[in-house]
Amino acid sequence: MLRINQLVFVLCGSVMGLLLGSSLVRSQDPPAESKPVLSVGFGVSDITPIRPTPMAGYYGVRYSTATHDPLWAKATVLDDGKTKVAIIALDLISTNPWMVRETRKIIEQKLHIPASNVMISATHSHTGPMLYEPDERLLGRFGNQTDEAKQYMIGLPERIAQSALDAQASLKPRSVSYAIGQEQQLAFNRRFFMKDGSVGWNPGKLNPNIVREAGPTDDALPFVAFYEEPGKLAGLLSSFAIHLDTVGGTQWSADMPFTIQESLSKVFPEAHLQYATGTCGDINHIDVRSGNRQGGHQEAARIGTRLAAGILRSWNSLEPVSSTRLAASHEIVRVPVQSHSSERSDWAKGILSKVNDKQLPPFMEMVEAYRIADVEAHPDGFLDAEVQVISLGRQVAWVSLPGEIFVQLGLAIKDASPFAVTSIHELANGSIGYVPTRQAYSQGNYEVISARCGQGSGEMMVDSAIAQLRAQFNSALQQ
Repeated sequence: MLRINQLVFVLCGSVMGLLLGSSLVRSQDPPAESKPVLSVGFGVSDITPIRPTPMAGYYGVRYSTATHDPLWAKATVLDDGKTKVAIIALDLISTNPWMVRETRKIIEQKLHIPASNVMISATHSHTGPMLYEPDERLLGRFGNQTDEAKQYMIGLPERIAQSALDAQASLKPRSVSYAIGQEQQLAFNRRFFMKDGSVGWNPGKLNPNIVREAGPTDDALPFVAFYEEPGKLAGLLSSFAIHLDTVGGTQWSADMPFTIQESLSKVFPEAHLQYATGTCGDINHIDVRSGNRQGGHQEAARIGTRLAAGILRSWNSLEPVSSTRLAASHEIVRVPVQSHSSERSDWAKGILSKVNDKQLPPFMEMVEAYRIADVEAHPDGFLDAEVQVISLGRQVAWVSLPGEIFVQLGLAIKDASPFAVTSIHELANGSIGYVPTRQAYSQGNYEVISARCGQGSGEMMVDSAIAQLRAQFNSALQQ
């Protein structure tokens, strides 16, 4: 089937040439003998559903009709001889505790990688399958309890783990370099101060009542390159903070990461190309100051091509790591739930009864009702949020957070990190939903109404990440 993306790639060579100039394929890496070497392996597993299945991303049921491009589990395994870790990215809407627990169990049993050394994140594709949640006490939410969703989930941990098994099988010595690119005017904060004093959410293009953005963006594009030999790229890990809801429709698609891979594979045809989503709980791709339509595969191709170009423009700034020592840690942070009154609890039950009777109430009422029901499934008043850090020497760190994290929280971690490159992966090792900043709670609107966790939860997770980063960096200094 001819994909819309292919039209973009016909012009890819000339577009890339204009964006990048003549230095695209040069590498200024030092000679191989001066680089520390690490054992690194890569694996890929197809996790596309094989039959029509409810699709994730919206408050309603829509079944898949075709495959535009496959959904992948991509794994990178790193081994310094003493410590072994696995970093896995999934073309899915999210991760949940059951999926992560079962996948880690398989990897630990077959590869002897401790479960706490396995980082599993989702790119947040809205054109992937609805995820069945066996541990969820609230049933019947928009397709996740259908037979198709259950059957898909039953086989998912094995398929994800296979990517790590393949990565383990391909382990070989490889050198490592790192860099941070920049790509501006792709990501936009979707919360705005409005003329009436409120904070709006996705207020629409060219809305005259917009005053200014209510938060920043993170335009950094960190990436880590693994070389088989000088000039031959073996693998690349990258991340960027942008919400992945570009394509829409009923075809399976990895969305924008598909184009990143397609674009970069023209330069590095044999390399493993792995992408993770950064902190973008309040970020999307919509430029409200432009009236241009932004959606569909064309828009995903535009964004993905520019991110690929951003990586390539920064290629000559790659620096080799000074040490290949690996470290991994994690902490379960007990964060409070967002509270509500008993009256609101009764109201939520009424709203959900309408949903169960196929009478869809107003959107924000559904959002709040589902949040209240989820919160009441945790009678102790707390959620378990796993914060994980993996580091490589004194230059590179990966941080995972379990939810849709507001960008300021990610920036706070990066600002305090002692590592040269800190790549943050959200929706990792389970998800507790939206995680706003403390100041956003009083501003309200969608993300706050939806947030299961209470005020200050995000800052608690930031503190945990920073403490782990500093501990690992200080330990690396003593080696």
